[in-house]
Amino acid sequence: MTRLHAHPSWSLILIGLVAGQAFAEGWPQWRGPRHDGIAAANGLPEKWSQTENVAWRTPLPGRAGATPCVWNDRIYLTSNEGDDLVLLCIAAADGAVKWKRTVCTGNQDARAGEGNSASPSPSTDGEHVWVFFGTGILACYSKDGSEVWKFDVNDRFGRIDIQFGMTSTPVLDGDHLYLQLIHGAMKLDDQSRTGKVIKLDKKTGATVWEIDRITDAQFECKHSYASPFPYRDGKREFLVVHGADCTTGHALADGRELWRFGGLNGPTATNPKPHDQTFRFVASPGVVPGTIVIPTAKEGPSVALRVTDDLTGDCSAKGAVVRWINPRTPDVSTPLIADGLVYLLHKDGKLQCVDLETGEEVYVERTHTGQHRTSPLLADGRLYFGSNDGWVSVVRAGRTFEMIDSIDIGEAVTASLLVADGVLYVRSYEALYAIKSAQPETPQIGRAHV
Repeated sequence: MTRLHAHPSWSLILIGLVAGQAFAEGWPQWRGPRHDGIAAANGLPEKWSQTENVAWRTPLPGRAGATPCVWNDRIYLTSNEGDDLVLLCIAAADGAVKWKRTVCTGNQDARAGEGNSASPSPSTDGEHVWVFFGTGILACYSKDGSEVWKFDVNDRFGRIDIQFGMTSTPVLDGDHLYLQLIHGAMKLDDQSRTGKVIKLDKKTGATVWEIDRITDAQFECKHSYASPFPYRDGKREFLVVHGADCTTGHALADGRELWRFGGLNGPTATNPKPHDQTFRFVASPGVVPGTIVIPTAKEGPSVALRVTDDLTGDCSAKGAVVRWINPRTPDVSTPLIADGLVYLLHKDGKLQCVDLETGEEVYVERTHTGQHRTSPLLADGRLYFGSNDGWVSVVRAGRTFEMIDSIDIGEAVTASLLVADGVLYVRSYEALYAIKSAQPETPQIGRAHV
């Protein structure tokens, strides 16, 4: 028998290829390929500035809080350009703008620091890109910028009635898009509908199903700025929807409500009366197999639910489904869950870390003092998040708090940071930065300016 012997160098090459595949992945939507804010990456620079370790910087036509999405050599992001709302495709290699499309007009600014109509983030599967704007326009484009379909959710699903604009990001899952449009209620047969949960065919935009979401929320409690997430653990799967004083789970096949956890707008130490009328959800739940971490608002708590057979029907009074309750909640940022820890970024820059299993507080430490509206990114053993006054904080992941760096880029950052194919991307109000080790001292400027 003839045997083939692998040359030692071949083994090294194979190991390198496997390692490269493990740490080179795209960022197809807001919270990444696994919907958890975690990037498989190593070798990111610990230190960088507006010039140091910047591969390129591309100026943008307007400010926005939408996080870009990345697939291979293409970056897609949405922005305003005056009254126009636009989609851009940027080359990952050098920051050149490959194309720009005006999707719609009618950009609306919310109150100071609250964003504008370019707040929902785009998503891509490599062949198409989907965009949603606070005006209600939802559209699909090819990777080369051709419009595939477009419609106004106000026309199809009822007029959006929400105080600071519809900022919820649709989630791309397989061949479908899921939306939660939770806003002003209408009466249906003596019940209150607080918006809808919707499933669309991603290729055509056709409605697969839509369901009314019944709640008793009042005033601003009816308004949710959160986004849905799919949950899967090998045994169960459902869509997690958050808003109007409750979190619900919906069957992916037909949208029926499988479970509900409510009573989140209850009495607190500073507000003994339940049903604070300004209690509205902005932060989305953090989802990992076995647990859903629910943020609330104002002085409300964070609640961790166990995903077991008990999670069915109205679970609001079921103690068995509650893993823990923490009295603090992030008001805007989505919880990040990794390695048995839950990271909760508060809008004043305090970073809270709790044990996933017990809810025991590991630490609460202040990072940069400023308003924070981004959700944390975990990459290369570090947490990254930005602030409205232009600072990016870098914190070592783990049970011991360690502030690695606080970087002043001088430009407001309200979009969550991301990593794709080993590059850290920072989207500010002014520009998109590509951060990468061992780059020339002078960064490239995107060749095609907007």
